[in-house]
Amino acid sequence: MTGSDRCVALLPMKANSQRVKGKNFRPLRGKPLFRWILDSLLDVPEIEQVVINTDARQILAENGLVETSRVMIRDRMPELCGDTVSMNLILADDIAAVPADTYLMTHTTNPMLSTATMAAALAAYRVGVLAGQADSLFTVNKIQTRFYRADGSAVNHDPDNLIQTQDLEPWFEENSNLYIFTAESFAKTKARIGKQPILFEMNKMQAVDIDTPEDWALAEAVAAVLAEAAEPVA
Repeated sequence: MTGSDRCVALLPMKANSQRVKGKNFRPLRGKPLFRWILDSLLDVPEIEQVVINTDARQILAENGLVETSRVMIRDRMPELCGDTVSMNLILADDIAAVPADTYLMTHTTNPMLSTATMAAALAAYRVGVLAGQADSLFTVNKIQTRFYRADGSAVNHDPDNLIQTQDLEPWFEENSNLYIFTAESFAKTKARIGKQPILFEMNKMQAVDIDTPEDWALAEAVAAVLAEAAEPVA
């Protein structure tokens, strides 16, 4: 895609991680973690280029990744390195350096996010924009369960009048898998989520976000289930 509809994917990637050491490059079922989402991004025809903002160019090269016509590797500025730097500052740097009409942002820690889901989210976003009803999109998990405060008091239900959980008001959890926005919407909020976001519900099997060793174990289990489901029946 070119011209008036240039879509760029932003895939920030740092060398170190706090809770799962080296997770971005650690093998998941025989493939470095970062390759899972990168391969899915490159399979989305609408995405013209994937921009990797990183302090790990050498590690990427050791894992066989170098720049191509569709993969740009940007060396992260020293002032943007570190565990406490806001992701919004990194995204702002990419947006200033790489012009596009639409930005799609995801993480290496979302290995199960599929090409089909990204394509569907892009389609929903464009419909919303054309209708004047949206300026951004982010993925969510729909939750219908009973919540309590730390003191045991009910948040979203009446303990004296229990109803089926499927009849409770749904709540939506930002799952950090996917964001779609423009430079203009980002400028208004200084964030990935604009003033008129679409909440895009996605398959929970795909919504694994690896932050902890337990998350890694869950990702391995989900990857095994999905691989088995994809195998042809003898």
